Amino acid sequence: MIAETLSPRFPNARTIQAENVNIGFILEFSSHDEATSRFADLPALLASAPHRMMFFAGASAIIVSMLWWACVLAGGYYGFAVPEAPVPPGWAHAVFTQYGMLPFFIFGFLLTVFPRWMAQPALTQRHYVPVFLGVFGGYLLTHVGLLDNKPLLLVGLLMMLAGWAYALSVLGRILVRNGARDRTALSCFSALALGFCGLAAFAAFAFGASAELAQAAIKIGTFGLLLPIYFTVIHRMLPFFSASAIGPGYRMVKPAWSLPVFWLLALTHLGLELAHRPQWLWLADAPLALFFLIHWLRWQPWKCMRPGLLAVLHLAAAWLPIALGLYALQSLLLFSDSAISIGRAPVHALTVGFFGSMLVAMVTRVTQGHSGRPLEMGRIPWLTFILLQGVVLIRLFAELAGNIALWLVIAAFAWLMAFLPWVIRSIWIFTTPRIDGKPG
Repeated sequence: MIAETLSPRFPNARTIQAENVNIGFILEFSSHDEATSRFADLPALLASAPHRMMFFAGASAIIVSMLWWACVLAGGYYGFAVPEAPVPPGWAHAVFTQYGMLPFFIFGFLLTVFPRWMAQPALTQRHYVPVFLGVFGGYLLTHVGLLDNKPLLLVGLLMMLAGWAYALSVLGRILVRNGARDRTALSCFSALALGFCGLAAFAAFAFGASAELAQAAIKIGTFGLLLPIYFTVIHRMLPFFSASAIGPGYRMVKPAWSLPVFWLLALTHLGLELAHRPQWLWLADAPLALFFLIHWLRWQPWKCMRPGLLAVLHLAAAWLPIALGLYALQSLLLFSDSAISIGRAPVHALTVGFFGSMLVAMVTRVTQGHSGRPLEMGRIPWLTFILLQGVVLIRLFAELAGNIALWLVIAAFAWLMAFLPWVIRSIWIFTTPRIDGKPG
């Protein structure tokens, strides 16, 4: 009787064990059900904002592009077999980092800010989802195609071009409604249009046209697409971010003459490269180096070393005058018929040093703000930024080292090690809801 009276409140061991099993089953089922639900909701979450989709693609491509290239380099040095690419691997590396990996972040940024810059309604999913499907889907196919499958490579290039063309049509309509009065937007759009031409040139080569088109595509990617967009964006945003963080003690400098002068010098460089006149590039590159140095100093980096999220923007921008100074030096060495060569040090100071460092700085800022997180440089972004500076130095040293092939392998795997923590963190943020509960 006592036992029956107490059992509802004090169950015996067998009852407790049975209830624990039931609770465990319920928790396990709920956890599995929740994970399934989250996975099912992932496409909608990624499509909730253009930067989510495109930054997710870009973060993935940082690993995909360099993992393939690192394997190619390691296979060549250590002698193990890597599936043969249908196009020269070095050209593929240059093209798919310039037209694949980095433009994902550019599209994500511009599809977000173009309407804001010109006071127009935000873009909807029908405007940016096709860009993601075309450019990212094509990019993935091209990398499968690089594993000795030319038909997939060609299909991937066509998909990338289709996605790129759609992005131009979307952004172009915004620009037309604005009357092309926003110089920053016009400059970015012009660079994207040049980028489309460069990618089309490489696609034509892949379909059997002259190798000159592939070489032209690589040159257009650097000085027609990436450098113009990067400089245009920091010309507008870096002084703004600095003034917002520092306050009245900071004087914003973004002269109206900067973009026209920049474009004149950049197109001069590009024209000389396309004409195969490297010995005359110093005529554009020396003024460009001075141009960038003046802007960097006028942006007063010594005032902008705090907070860290602002400091990395100015530190990344310091690579601009360094890189163009190396370009000018290389051209002058050719002009003077010197036996000294610095190889591909200039282009990697620009691409890994400036493009890579500014990528970490700018994307981290956008990611923090658009995920509801504090605008601060966390440990992982700092780690990647610092390690990346080491990667640049390794890559520059490789041009002077006796065993360049080995140092290229080291530099490629160092890139992967530097970026992997940042990529994992970024993908986690892009695939989870904002921590402040807001949409987007």
